[in-house]
Amino acid sequence: MGDLPDARDGLTRLERIILWQLREAERERGGSVPTTMLYGRVVEHIAVSIEEFQTTLQRLVLRAR
Repeated sequence: MGDLPDARDGLTRLERIILWQLREAERERGGSVPTTMLYGRVVEHIAVSIEEFQTTLQRLVLRAR
């Protein structure tokens, strides 16, 4: 069920958690966040493999361009 995009914004649950944790970590650090730190924060909220995390993160980066 978490793989289906939400009708409101088109984001999956994983994408939403990645963006949320990225924003929180950027605020705390005052800038860029290492990918490994972001992954650690994301897996506290959802079970995801490193490969799926990296693929999803890359898709979000490409979408933002």
